[in-house]
Amino acid sequence: MTRILVINPNTSRAMTGTVGRCAREVAAPGTEVRAAGPSMGPESIESHYDAALSVPGLLIEVAQGEADGVDGYVIACFGDPGLDAARELARGPVVGIAEAAMHTASLLGRTFSIVTTLSRTIGRTRDLVHRYGFTDACAGVHASDIPVLDLEAPEPRRHVLEACATALENDRSDVLVLGCAGMADLCGDISARLGVPVVDGVTAATKLVESLIALGLRTGKRDEYAPPGPKRYTGLLRDFTIPP
Repeated sequence: MTRILVINPNTSRAMTGTVGRCAREVAAPGTEVRAAGPSMGPESIESHYDAALSVPGLLIEVAQGEADGVDGYVIACFGDPGLDAARELARGPVVGIAEAAMHTASLLGRTFSIVTTLSRTIGRTRDLVHRYGFTDACAGVHASDIPVLDLEAPEPRRHVLEACATALENDRSDVLVLGCAGMADLCGDISARLGVPVVDGVTAATKLVESLIALGLRTGKRDEYAPPGPKRYTGLLRDFTIPP
């Protein structure tokens, strides 16, 4: 039995339910997918401040997953917060949904467009495009200007569809990438309406983690992603102390 933990780094239970359902729908027989969200942190991640404060709760979930024997992890936020730190803690592979979505989109067309939530997240998305090596492939990053927690309602979903249509018209791209875990269940409808492949990072990351586990591959621990060494933490972070 392969065990994958999908971690929603915010505290929205509704979003945790959505990403868990979408991940389970694509998992192979014999793969157990569990979705979890931290008990501490922001209710949504829409700024650098939110992202920074989401990481401690995320790392608690990774540590618990290691204790429970989890084989691999998905970080279900398009900013990929805490990805490097999670890779240091986890024995198995850890994949962020932004990197998974971009890699997958690059296999489906020459160029892709990303449609995200608020315009203030565009800079972080462009940073990740550059980090992951897709500067030439990414034709544009567009904001739907829909707050994360509003994505469950019908009217905001219509605005996401309109933003996707505009992105395709402006960029002339081959593929769409949805830039928020809260959009995970919109792929099929948007693809059917616009006639292009639409990639959601939650499902893409789930299949990538599943494949890496099946191949017997995990994060290299020789240097940068080696487990963090013993160190004392104080104040609110005292529980993160790593003993000798």
